[in-house]
Amino acid sequence: MKACIHIYTGDGKGKTSAAMGLALRMAGHGKRVLLAQFLKDGSSGELAALKTLPELHCLRMEEHFGFFWILSEAEREKEKAAVRRYFAEILEAVEREKPALLILDESIAAYRLGLIPREAFLNFLDRKPEELELVLTGRDAPEELLQRADYVSELVKRKHPFDEGLPAREGVEF
Repeated sequence: MKACIHIYTGDGKGKTSAAMGLALRMAGHGKRVLLAQFLKDGSSGELAALKTLPELHCLRMEEHFGFFWILSEAEREKEKAAVRRYFAEILEAVEREKPALLILDESIAAYRLGLIPREAFLNFLDRKPEELELVLTGRDAPEELLQRADYVSELVKRKHPFDEGLPAREGVEF
C-alpha cells in the first residue's frame, strides 16, 4: 500500500497536535514512529507522553537558538549549520530504523527560513522510502511542498486567546 505525505499548515492551532495524534495511532498499531522537531526546545508536554511508547523514537536537536527573527546574523548562521546537521541525522535514522511514520514538526518553517537545505529536502520528499508515511507541519506551506503532498490540511485561526493577551499555557499550547 502506498504511504503518503501529509501537510498540516495554516495559522490555526493544532498542527502539531494533529501530527501527534497520528503518531499515537501508528504506535497503537505497533508501528515504529520517528519524530523530529525543528525550532522547538523539546519541552512540549506531548513529547513526555509519547516518549513512554516503545514504538516511538524522538530525535532531539541539542542546540536551541530562540526566535529566528530576533537572532543576529552570526546566530542565524550557527542555527543553520545545526539544523543541517540535524536533518542529516534524521535521514540517517530513517535509513537505519525504517519507521512506518516520520513526523517532521515545524519542518515547513525551517524550510521557508532556509535552515533546511531546500534541494536536499525536496529530494528527500521526491525519493522517500515507499513504505514511509511522512508528516510535515508548519505555517505557510510553499507551493512546491503542497504539490508533493497527498494530504493537505489547513488549520485556520478564527479566534485565539493569545490575541487578547493570554500567553501560551502548559498542557494546552505546549
